[in-house]
Amino acid sequence: MPLSPPKCARSPVHLRQISIEGFRRDDGLLELEACLRDTKSVDYPLASGVRRAGDAVHEMRVRITIDEGFTIVDAEACSDRVPYAGECDTIGPAYGRLVGLNLIRGFRRNVGEMFADVRGCSHITEMLMSLPTAAIQTYATFRRDNEDTVEKPFQLDKCHALESSRETVRLYYPKWYRKPAGDA
Repeated sequence: MPLSPPKCARSPVHLRQISIEGFRRDDGLLELEACLRDTKSVDYPLASGVRRAGDAVHEMRVRITIDEGFTIVDAEACSDRVPYAGECDTIGPAYGRLVGLNLIRGFRRNVGEMFADVRGCSHITEMLMSLPTAAIQTYATFRRDNEDTVEKPFQLDKCHALESSRETVRLYYPKWYRKPAGDA
């Protein structure tokens, strides 16, 4: 169901785009490349000078390499367009500290602690928060989502539609379906 129509006329002023691409490397590892890009629809006066409409105010990139257990084995970050050149664009190497973190076990909490406030770039850190689900989607490309396994499929009980007591699970994952509490 789409959003309802806007309540009154409006004009675009800001666009944030976050894109994430997943890749399978020849060595079997997976890589995610993410980009966050902010633009304005009007000329934007910054302390460092005017950014023209349509020109990126922020353009940050991250590449992480993960193994099959979702552990980060390599990480790189850079800032191509920033409001304060010579400062904003120097934090990238700090994100090498992502190596060793696991994307699906405590990643968001760990990143929040490691790069809070002045220890990181708020834009890069925000972009990182989308990587766990993008990694799962990248990995899922190579597996049937309802293959018969001994272990419960990782996606079950991780979102509203795939709660074990939902009709979706009864239909598509019958082995893992559980009657709702209170049903006889």
